[in-house]
Formats: sequence, C-alpha cells, structure tokens
Amino acid sequence: MIEEIEQGMILYTQGNKIKHDVAHFLKVHQYARLIGKLEHLEKREQEILEVAAIVHDIACPMCREKYGNSAGYLQEQEGPALVKDFLKNYSLDKAFIERVAYLVGHHHTYKDVDGLDYQILLEADFLVNGDESNLTKEAIEKMKKNVFKTKTGMKYLETLFLTERRS
Repeated sequence: MIEEIEQGMILYTQGNKIKHDVAHFLKVHQYARLIGKLEHLEKREQEILEVAAIVHDIACPMCREKYGNSAGYLQEQEGPALVKDFLKNYSLDKAFIERVAYLVGHHHTYKDVDGLDYQILLEADFLVNGDESNLTKEAIEKMKKNVFKTKTGMKYLETLFLTERRS
C-alpha cells in the first residue's frame, strides 16, 4: 500500500513539473519511516505516519498557483481536503484518512502535538527542510530545544547539523 501511494504522489505531481517536490517528500518519507521504526511505532501508527509523510506537501503546487507561494500555514489550510480526495482512491478506512489529513493540516504547527506520529512527521520534515534551507546553527539549536523529542530524531539532528566536521 505505501508503495502504491508513493507512486500515486509521484504521478500526482506530474503537472507541476517541480522535481524538488518529489525529492522532498521521498526524503521526508524515508526519515519518517526510519524514525518510526526505530521508535517502535505500532503497525497502524507507522502506516499513518508514512502516508502522511508522503502526502504532507500535497498542497504546495496549488498554493504556489493560487497564492504565489507555499507558506506553511497555506499548506495546512489547503492540504487536508486535497489529502482526503487523493486517498479516497486507496483501500483505507475513514479514521486512517482523517488522521493523515489532520497531520497534513498541522505539519508546520509545533504546539499541542498529540501523538508520536505527529511528532515524528515534524522531525522528519525539519531534517529535510533544514538541509534544503541551509539553516543557521542557532535555528537548528532552537528546534532541538523546542520541537525535537524522539531519541532517534534528536540523534539525527545532532549528527547531521550540530556535530563539528573534521577535514
């Protein structure tokens, strides 16, 4: 099922011609999958997390066209309806789809995190955004202090962004 949804998202983005969107969700999915597995999520929660990671930026192309940008709050506003429409083509129950839509509608909201699937999605997306945006060490430290909670996500954040590099 995960692979079918991933393929569906690749095909869904066809019209927008922005390869970055595909590369981005593939990277976020991989981090989310790995963190979820290493944090020992239950099977259903892991599947919800992975589907949410795949579709988390589904609204970006539409937001760019409609608003001229894909700011996080716009993605959260527009994403849930797009997710529900996209996922109706798969054999998923209503509660599963509702949770994925909820996560997509909150993936840039760092307060009131109500589950490990939500927490891991935030961390996985930040790991990728941090790399793609070349964030400052101060911004990374702030996220580490205020947002990151999982042992695995913290380890990746420190390894990828905060460990001094040797020549």
